[in-house]
Amino acid sequence: MRYLIIIEKAGDTYSAYCPDLPGCIATGATIEETKESMREAIAFHLEGMLEDGDPIPQPSDAEWIDIPIAS
Repeated sequence: MRYLIIIEKAGDTYSAYCPDLPGCIATGATIEETKESMREAIAFHLEGMLEDGDPIPQPSDAEWIDIPIAS
């Protein structure tokens, strides 16, 4: 499965969350470290859901849109 993650700058570090998995968050010193932490967090989160008998949510679709800004 492929889940969307949102990465945000948080002072000198980064934080990330997965909109499809509420409560699944991670942090890191770099973007790459944060991505790796999120991979581990998502895997752990999904394992817990399976153990609890909860349904695994399907990943949402995401898309970027362009917004023209007048100068």
